[in-house]
Amino acid sequence: MIYLLRHGHAGNKQAWDRPDGQRPLSATGRREAAGLVVQLRARPVGAVLSSPALRCQQTVQPLAEQRRLPVGLDDRLDVEAEAEQAAALLFSPDLGDTVLCTHGELIGGLLELLRDDGAPIARDARWPKGSTWVLRPVAGRIADATYLPPLQATDPSP
Repeated sequence: MIYLLRHGHAGNKQAWDRPDGQRPLSATGRREAAGLVVQLRARPVGAVLSSPALRCQQTVQPLAEQRRLPVGLDDRLDVEAEAEQAAALLFSPDLGDTVLCTHGELIGGLLELLRDDGAPIARDARWPKGSTWVLRPVAGRIADATYLPPLQATDPSP
């Protein structure tokens, strides 16, 4: 399974005066990151890959720590990446049960690309911050796609 995750809430982009890649999660985003641990607790996860953006890394860090996995950074998940690049990553034969954390802009393009290739994803599909799409790739296509809404759990940090 592939868990395609949009990073958690990270505050107002326009109010942030530093490089966007350094924008951290808000308190809401930290609760969404904690919710991911709860939401995926019964699902197999063998790897965690993230956009280099801090908010993406922070979104998957609690899950990676709970599973004792490193967070790998991959530019194919960056906000500027192309959907075709992300699709190539998604269909890597050695990917296995992996969480991929990325940005809304990329997820929108990727879901459209997958849908156009026959994936069972509705045209009105959603991907709000902190949400996950559970994708089952089979023979170079997505056989199943399930949407998991964001879940806010107790924020483990002060």
